[in-house]
Amino acid sequence: MPQNNSPLPKRDINAVLRDHDKELLAIPGVVGVYVALLDDGKTPCLKVMLARKTAETERVIPRTLEGYPVVSEVTGEIRPLGNP
Repeated sequence: MPQNNSPLPKRDINAVLRDHDKELLAIPGVVGVYVALLDDGKTPCLKVMLARKTAETERVIPRTLEGYPVVSEVTGEIRPLGNP
């Protein structure tokens, strides 16, 4: 997956997510992606939700995309709710 390691993001993070969400979701074990903030509460990042963390997912998920940090988090499997 191509990475742009420029120090400052050039585009809006939502546009970056829109352009890369399908390739991130195609990685086995990735169950979702979204825009969030780092723990500092100020820095925008892309969060990648994982069913489980593996060495393979850690290897293939980029650390940055177009200057924005990419953070993995284990959420477990995500399934739609059934009809009530």
